Amino acid sequence: MTSHGSISDEPSSIREGEELNKETIYDFIKSNIPEIKGDIEIKQFPSGFSNLTYLIKIGEREMILRRPPFGKKAKTAHDMSREYRILKALKPVFPYCPEPLIYSEDESIIGSPFYIMERIKGIILRKDIPDGLNLSSKDARTLSENLISVLHKLHSVDYAKAGLSDFGKPAGYVKRQVDGWSSRYRDAKTPDAPDFEKVMEWLSVKTPGESGIVGIIHNDYKFDNTVLNLSDSTKIIGVLDWEMATLGDPLMDLGSSLAYWIEKDDPPFMQAVRQMPTNLDGMLTRKEQVDLYGSLAGIKIDNFDFYYCFGIFRLAVIAQQIYYRFYNGQTKDQRFKILIAYVKILENIALEITAKSDL
Repeated sequence: MTSHGSISDEPSSIREGEELNKETIYDFIKSNIPEIKGDIEIKQFPSGFSNLTYLIKIGEREMILRRPPFGKKAKTAHDMSREYRILKALKPVFPYCPEPLIYSEDESIIGSPFYIMERIKGIILRKDIPDGLNLSSKDARTLSENLISVLHKLHSVDYAKAGLSDFGKPAGYVKRQVDGWSSRYRDAKTPDAPDFEKVMEWLSVKTPGESGIVGIIHNDYKFDNTVLNLSDSTKIIGVLDWEMATLGDPLMDLGSSLAYWIEKDDPPFMQAVRQMPTNLDGMLTRKEQVDLYGSLAGIKIDNFDFYYCFGIFRLAVIAQQIYYRFYNGQTKDQRFKILIAYVKILENIALEITAKSDL
C-alpha cells in the first residue's frame, strides 16, 4: 500500500453560475474567527449532485463551505441548519464528523443559508482507485471491514445523550420510508422512466415489523462520503455529507449503503452503475458485510433482501428526482442526462432481488 499527498481529494475551479462572493464570505468569517489571517481563495469540489461544497482557504487555514444548490428546491431538502446541528451534537461522541465552525441564515452573504466546517484532508475514493494508491487484496478487505465497523459505531451512539432525541420519528420508520419513497418516485416519474410498480408493491407487502433497533442513521453512507487516512488508506478518519441523517432503523441504513456496493462478480448490467471501487480483489461481498454487521450488533439478519431492495429503490428515486429536474429544464447540468439509464438498470436489479428472494 502506497500513499502520498497527490491522491487526496482536491477541489477545482468553480462551475459557471455557482460562484460565491469572496468579499462577503471573507468579512463574515473574519467577524466570527477574528484570528484568521491571509488572503482568501475559493475553489469547488466537482462531484456530488446535491448540496454544493467549496474549499475556502485563508492563509494556511482550510475550511469547507456547504450551501444548497442554486435554483428551485423542495423546502425540506437541503436544510443547512439541520446538517450543522447534527455535526455540533455528534462531533463530541462520533469523532469521524468534521468540526462545524459557523452557520448563517443571512441570505445577503451568499444568497442562501450555509455553514462552514473544518476540512478533513485525506483520500476520498471515487469510481476507481486514484493513481499512486495501491490497495492489496488484504488492504481492500481491511478497508471494507472498517467501513462496516464505523457505520456500526455511528448506529451505537447514544442519541438521547447527544441531545438528538427529537432528530427523527423512529416509530413506524420502515413503513413510512417505503410509502414516502414510493410516493416520491411517482411524483418524479417522467414519460421515459420505468414504472417500478412491481418493486413498490413487493416492498409494501414485504415490509418487516419494527426491529426495535433505533439509532442515528447517515442515510448516504458510502466510500465517497468517507475520508481515508493519507498514510494508511485502510483507515477511515472522516464521514461527510450528513444532510439526510435522521433517527431510524439501522438496517435500513445498511441496506441503503449496500445498494452502492457492486461486487466484482456482479453481472455487466450492474457493473454499469458502479460508482466506487467496491469491485477490487479482497473487498467483502454484500453478504459478508451483512454478516459482519450482524456479529458487531449481536443480531441475526435473515431478511436482508428487503433492506437491500429498498436501498436500490431509494437510489433509483434519488436519481429520478435529479433527472426530473433536468428533463423539465430546471437545471442544464449535462451530468444529469444519463441518470435515466441508471434508473432503468436499478429497476432491473430490484426486480432480480424480488425474483430470487425467499421472503
